[in-house]
Amino acid sequence: MYLPRTLEPYIRQASQQFSVVWLTGARQVGKTTLFKHISADHRRFVTLDDPLVLNLAKTDPALFLQRFPPPVLIDEVQYAAAELFPYIKMAVDRDLESGMFWLTGSQQFHLMQGVAESLAGRVAVLQLLGLSRRELLGEGVRVQPFLPGAAPVERSMKAESQFTLPALYRLIWRGTLPAIAINDAIDRDLFYSSYTQTYLQRDVRDLARVGDEMAFLRFLRTTAARTGQILNLADMARDADVAPNTAKHWLSILQTAGVVYLLAPYHANISKRLVKTPKLYFLETGLAAYLTGWSSPETLEAGAMSGALLETWVVAELLKGYWHSGRQPELYYYRDKDQREIDLLILQDGVVYPLEIKKTASPRPEDVRHFQTLERLGLPIGPGGLICLAQQSLPLTATVRSIPVGEI
Repeated sequence: MYLPRTLEPYIRQASQQFSVVWLTGARQVGKTTLFKHISADHRRFVTLDDPLVLNLAKTDPALFLQRFPPPVLIDEVQYAAAELFPYIKMAVDRDLESGMFWLTGSQQFHLMQGVAESLAGRVAVLQLLGLSRRELLGEGVRVQPFLPGAAPVERSMKAESQFTLPALYRLIWRGTLPAIAINDAIDRDLFYSSYTQTYLQRDVRDLARVGDEMAFLRFLRTTAARTGQILNLADMARDADVAPNTAKHWLSILQTAGVVYLLAPYHANISKRLVKTPKLYFLETGLAAYLTGWSSPETLEAGAMSGALLETWVVAELLKGYWHSGRQPELYYYRDKDQREIDLLILQDGVVYPLEIKKTASPRPEDVRHFQTLERLGLPIGPGGLICLAQQSLPLTATVRSIPVGEI
């Protein structure tokens, strides 16, 4: 079963403008499936997961490209990026055609240096996450990046009636990776157990040569338990029983592999009182819920991480709206030393749009009282919102409204 992805038209557009289109993202988010669906029978496919093909790419990249000439889709290109990129560059410079190479890779930042040196100006880099809720509903092609001031997205009554509190937490608990999100028959615990083992054995070893896999698994669980919190590497290192430098290095690996996202604080030179430590988010709530031991959607909804994983899911959904539209958003959070915090700031065209995320069905004006502190930033402030579990959108102040979670 294939569900249309929001990124489809942007891949086609990028392929008309650039010689190389590179799709990044964590394992199992659907990169290869998406590319194959778009290209159908019009593009050769080769995967570097095949040991024989990988050996050819690494030992004789010129022969590799003769055997698999453009237009070609090269899957998991990171395994031979250093060897292939110079030859891809030569082929692009020689033929000067658009859409010659489509590449997938699950280690975005690990490859960026090679791309910058070899393919600058020739490559479009796009990022894919798991299925957004709109994509799961079959509405992916109509998704636009979310702004609190925009008109609410049209939604079918059936879709909204199904998005109850249990349905929301089942989605958060089960996750949005296509294999498990589409097929209810797949056992959730078995899926994430295998996913974690595969990730440990392949991506982590490639990036860091981790010697103590159990220590890394402890760190992975420690990181998942802190989703939605301000990053504290010292505490994470202590709880995982590893050195602080090791924790810092492993966190960079999780970023590289598309597992976590660090939300930067908004700060300006005129204000020196803002906390400058990022907030940590797991990009896949199902994996975070599995690693932290929640055995069912019901126990998760009633448990201590209920609010944090709701916030994590909302942030990931907003990121999907932008990344799957081929855009890089300016997202921040705000927190000063007086503990005044705003969960999310969207900065667009010089205007700040504030958002608060709260697990409540009864939003109140005091829930967004810190929005007024943004006046000190000296930037225009757009409409704001409180994303919550309310059934309908209502004004909280003159410029802020409640936003049902199903609207994003």
